[in-house]
Amino acid sequence: MSAPVSSNGSCARAVVRVDELRKRYEAGVAALDGVSFSVAPGEFVAVLGPSGAGKTTLFRCMTGLTRADGGSVLVRGQDICRSRGLALRAARQEMALIFQQFNLVRRLTAHHNVLAGRLAHVPAWRVMLHRFARPDRQRALACLDAVGLLERAWTRADQLSGGQQQRVAIARALAQEASVILADEPVASLDPESAATVLDTLRAVARSGVAVVASLHQVHLAVAYAERIIALRSGRVVEDAPAGRLDERTLEQIYARTAPAGTVPERPHCSSAPQSLTL
Repeated sequence: MSAPVSSNGSCARAVVRVDELRKRYEAGVAALDGVSFSVAPGEFVAVLGPSGAGKTTLFRCMTGLTRADGGSVLVRGQDICRSRGLALRAARQEMALIFQQFNLVRRLTAHHNVLAGRLAHVPAWRVMLHRFARPDRQRALACLDAVGLLERAWTRADQLSGGQQQRVAIARALAQEASVILADEPVASLDPESAATVLDTLRAVARSGVAVVASLHQVHLAVAYAERIIALRSGRVVEDAPAGRLDERTLEQIYARTAPAGTVPERPHCSSAPQSLTL
């Protein structure tokens, strides 16, 4: 089964294509069960789903951090699932992963943290001696400028707010020059104003031509910021459509749980705009 073609025709011009991806853990639990989709350059796609739906496993398999049991992840024609050694390293350079907890070196400056995105592009001796070439240093500063943090370039990471740290992580992904940015719950630990700033930044990155795929728990943020939504439930894609088509019926299909007799299962509210956000 091939990856479904979304309404915007992204399959034909995909920068990343996931096809029949499968992953099963102990006790026969299927974390991913034939997941297929594609993402085009410049798309901002939100991945929704309840806890345990397979969102984090999907991102880990897409980057090769977790080996899938079957299927493929093609990034510019290179299959991450079947690549090894130098070929896997080259394929991973096309895919940057942003974590919920930022994964910055807290005692280093924002500038030094962004330089980590250049590691695959510089000789090992420069990395060991922390002697990055001028073009790499300038590139790191340009990436900080792109996320609105140039003035904090020489500030230690542990002196930045949570939202600023996440934007440093985005700048690091930009420095990597990846074709695809995967953001795993990038705003889960942030206040509403910081969350809006981070998602604004990711949307700007997508508009620059980079494919952005972000897993989110907040449905109203997904609708407000993403162009397209992919919904997972029990390791399967249950919806892949433009964000504007998301309605209460679809949300019930994604989130509804079996409720005790006489009760109504809770489900997130769908709104077309952010709620209580300062932009």
